[in-house]
Parts: sequence; C-alpha cells; structure tokens
Amino acid sequence: MEWLEKFNKVFESKIRLGLMSVLVVNDSLSFNELKELLQLTDGNLASHLKALEEIKYVEFQKQFNGRKPLTTYKATEDGHKAFTEHLQVLENMIRQNL
Repeated sequence: MEWLEKFNKVFESKIRLGLMSVLVVNDSLSFNELKELLQLTDGNLASHLKALEEIKYVEFQKQFNGRKPLTTYKATEDGHKAFTEHLQVLENMIRQNL
C-alpha cells in the first residue's frame, strides 16, 4: 500500500478537505461565506483555518467593509500544490483498485 504513505494527513479531516476544496476554486472567501458553505460553527471553522494557516496552506487578510471588519481567506501556492497532489494520490489509488 505504497499510495497510503503518500496521503497528506492534513486532509484526513473532512472539514480541512472541504475548506481546501472551496478555497482552491475561489480567489478568496470570507469567514462567513466559508461558514455558510460548509455549515460549520464559528469555533470549528476558526480552529481548522488556524491549523491550515500554521502550515501555510491558507492565508488571511483583514480589512473593513465600511465599519464592519471583513476577514477573507485564500489558499496559498503551497496549499494549492499540496491539495492537488493529494487529489492525484486519491485518483491513482482509485485507478489501481478498479
């Protein structure tokens, strides 16, 4: 099971897999957009985003929309690469087991 060793453990979490899925196909999304899309609580979303930030897969930008704070997130180049490689491993595994 050589392919199993190539799995990126970060994406074993369904939430992190979901986060990266939506962030790689969008330029950036706000915290509230991510929360709504993935149906997560504030705390759950924040903890998974922090984990992805710490390994440099996601970055954020804080700004103001009028007087309201707005935090947006986007996948980094490293995040795109890691996610794409993870998907490739999954695809290879499926092809080998068909």
